[in-house]
Amino acid sequence: MDAPSDLLRDRDVDPGDRDEPPIQPDAIGFFDERAYEHIDLAPMIEHALLHPAAGPAQVVQWCAEADRYRFATVCVTPALVPQAVELLHGKGPAVCAVVGYPLGATLGDSKTHEAMRCLEAGARELDVMLNLGWLKNGEGDRVHRELAEICEMADGEGVKAILEMGMLTPAELELAVEVCLDAGVQFFKTHTGWNGGVTVAQVQLLGDLVRQRAGIKAAGGIQTLEAALMLAAAGATRLGTSRGVMFLQQRGQGRMP
Repeated sequence: MDAPSDLLRDRDVDPGDRDEPPIQPDAIGFFDERAYEHIDLAPMIEHALLHPAAGPAQVVQWCAEADRYRFATVCVTPALVPQAVELLHGKGPAVCAVVGYPLGATLGDSKTHEAMRCLEAGARELDVMLNLGWLKNGEGDRVHRELAEICEMADGEGVKAILEMGMLTPAELELAVEVCLDAGVQFFKTHTGWNGGVTVAQVQLLGDLVRQRAGIKAAGGIQTLEAALMLAAAGATRLGTSRGVMFLQQRGQGRMP
């Protein structure tokens, strides 16, 4: 039996592990949405379905929502890729698969094999979790080899490197950005959602390091429309969240035809 869908909204994020406080509009809690009217959220949203209890009924719902609201992708675990690909065939949203999620510390070539299987099943984008142990040990060459192999295999499809920014020192983050760009990634994803939530400051910092050489996917703990708009204004080009439908409805967009 599938878990109830309302229990899976943003349950790809573990609130108990979140180190950062929720994003606040400003010091006094005032938020003027008019300053963000120019931001079109729908094509930025990656509709996340990453809860381990997610099943076929939720895939049907998430894909229907992504198509209705014209989201960028539906982001799912590898086991759910074939169903999502079938449901979204000939439609706008792409299927994004997480690889090495959420830890990234896999044996041998298992991560590259997982990426290959997801691509063969029809995934058009991959969110690849870095091996942070290698990175922290100064083994950037190993991180590079693994990512470069996946990027070559993807052959132009969107590969995102998941950084888990809250776990990295400034020097490690700078190293990760340069290693990943050299390997060929097209996006950076801030967090898995299991080890802290994204902040505006992190998106701005990542933007300073990336310097428009790749896209930025903000993910982890994006619980409010205000947070989504602030992250987009700070430089995020994609938003990983399961609450995209709620955000658009709060903007008065309702249901798209």
